[in-house]
Amino acid sequence: MSWFYLLIAALFEVGWPFGLKMADISGAKIWWIIFAIIAMTLSGVFLYLAQKEIPIGTAYAVWTGIGASCTFLLGVAVFHDAMSLMRFLGVVFIIIGVTLLKIGH
Repeated sequence: MSWFYLLIAALFEVGWPFGLKMADISGAKIWWIIFAIIAMTLSGVFLYLAQKEIPIGTAYAVWTGIGASCTFLLGVAVFHDAMSLMRFLGVVFIIIGVTLLKIGH
């Protein structure tokens, strides 16, 4: 169950940069900031639950790796951030690292 909590935490980790970006580009700034704060809070709560059974270093690395990778892909897909081979490979290496941490647990 702790790996499920960690996955949920990582998905909420994507919510706060998304909310802050939306606050920057939309007219509903306060609502998107509130969304970001709620996402941060839920991400922290689920990370806390995950760390009860997963070592802190592994949990934190997986949490940030999934969050960073998904946020990068969201930026490319939704906000048309630049995509290049080097940027794509960087995300691939993050995903490989997260996978190795999970396997090595």
